[in-house]
Amino acid sequence: MENNNLSELYNTLLEASKEAMKRAYVPYSNFQVGAALLDKDGNIHYGCNVENAAYGPTNCAERTALFRAIADGKEARTFKAIAVMGDTDGPITPCGVCRQVLVELCELDMPVIMGNLKGDWEITTVGDLLPGAFTPSSLHKEEQA
Repeated sequence: MENNNLSELYNTLLEASKEAMKRAYVPYSNFQVGAALLDKDGNIHYGCNVENAAYGPTNCAERTALFRAIADGKEARTFKAIAVMGDTDGPITPCGVCRQVLVELCELDMPVIMGNLKGDWEITTVGDLLPGAFTPSSLHKEEQA
């Protein structure tokens, strides 16, 4: 896949997310999704969706990549970008739960590169994916003067 007008870095992330798709465990939906998360040190953390017969325990690719990076000792809100890939008509977008986790673990201006196997892509930010997000600061009421 060659994405013209896409930076080399973002193209590399999309290619990595395409590779991560191949690792998906999807015996029920057969809908593979891959993600590639770039950390501040230039390392890529791969994620794929992992399904479960009980459905609820299923984990999306984006969350798998984020949780893996955190488990590997990377600090929250230090990530540089994430790419997501799926076999969809247009560029795949993160689900609502993944958007909330992105808000929790990433800066609001972090790029989210969304692509599909046809080579279509779109770039947005974490904040634009979930306007009005519930953030850690939502848990703390400011003292009324």
